[in-house]
Amino acid sequence: MMTSEIGSKTMSNTNTWWIYALLSACFAALTTIFAKIGVENVNSNLATAIRTVVILVVAWGIVFAQGSMVNLSEIPPKTMFFLLCSGAATGLSWIFYFKALQQGKASLVAPIDKSSLVLVLLFSVLFLHEPLSWKILLGTFLIAIGTLVLIF
Repeated sequence: MMTSEIGSKTMSNTNTWWIYALLSACFAALTTIFAKIGVENVNSNLATAIRTVVILVVAWGIVFAQGSMVNLSEIPPKTMFFLLCSGAATGLSWIFYFKALQQGKASLVAPIDKSSLVLVLLFSVLFLHEPLSWKILLGTFLIAIGTLVLIF
């Protein structure tokens, strides 16, 4: 089993990542349904702000409950920079997602939003130098075709 140090805590890296990914997909699906209902009678940016406060409270609650808080100055500048960039990208994604949900059908907005997977696969090869295989190419192509079938 591999471990990595974060502050003074040790985090296990096991083969159960797929369970977390599946849970993420389930909660993402619920997010779409809850958000579509939630943006019916409110400005989509206000809805995003409310959602963000809830996420903030939950995330910090988990950090403190697990005792995972470290001195923020211990986080390397490069790591902090990319975490901040990720936060900004997430915020912009949510703002556009809620606006799209407010104006469109969830069954059409969600597949387009999830087609970001095609970009993740491309970016992981370009920026993270992850290996490109025929499976990745075929899967990316099928996801793109599947998205087009769903929305047209």
